[in-house]
Amino acid sequence: MFKMQSDFTYLMPVHFGGGKFDSETKIIQKATSLAISYETDQKLLENYIPEGFELLAPEVQVVFSKFTEINWLHGGQYNLINVAAPVHFQGEKDELDGSYTLVVWENKTAPILGGREQTGIPKIFADIEDLHVLKPNYATTVSYEGNTFLNMDFEEEGDISGDDLENLKSAFISQNTLGWRYIPKVGAPGAELSQFVLYPQGVEVERAQAGTGSLKWTEMTPMQNPNQYWIINSLAALPIKKVTQSIMIEGRAILRAMGARVIE
Repeated sequence: MFKMQSDFTYLMPVHFGGGKFDSETKIIQKATSLAISYETDQKLLENYIPEGFELLAPEVQVVFSKFTEINWLHGGQYNLINVAAPVHFQGEKDELDGSYTLVVWENKTAPILGGREQTGIPKIFADIEDLHVLKPNYATTVSYEGNTFLNMDFEEEGDISGDDLENLKSAFISQNTLGWRYIPKVGAPGAELSQFVLYPQGVEVERAQAGTGSLKWTEMTPMQNPNQYWIINSLAALPIKKVTQSIMIEGRAILRAMGARVIE
């Protein structure tokens, strides 16, 4: 009969086996990212920040990333849209600043499952276009079953260099990504498991470009996106008062999934 090993980590279906747990394991992948942040209404944004966190700025951070040459996918690739807000966490044991993840869309199943179950990142599926490039213009769209709900556009204005590039490298090399790992009870309301998780990661920036960025959320109906429309519509209701950052970066993403931990 199948028997679990105490020093292994598993994902469902467990009975086919897992892998030996190693806290030093790193996910390494080549990254091309378009990051656009914007100021919004603080009170509206706070509706989506859990108790125990303090919103540091009324800012929504939206990042498109294309990951390639991924070690754990043996050279595979996928696209991602990460939506987050800057927060301070004050718990009984832990105190730290980081980016609280509101939602992540990915266009492949494998990274969704690991990210949800192991590190509490709220990952869901969408079709995410590769960047369309006609320099100096870049664009991507995010959709579900043919219905586009996010457009991102960027016009490059020049390379970031010198001290500005070094400061950017320092800012991206180590990031506290925070998630809420929530597993509902079976056959009853409430949570079987509810905990906040720190997922340490970063990007080794090799090249960066400044530019003008814009994005557009499009509200969805239940017919257009039955399992996500309220998420999209909540984000669409947050006003874009002012774009605060718009950059394109290239480098290597270093994700320390096995180094994630529960914060309290």
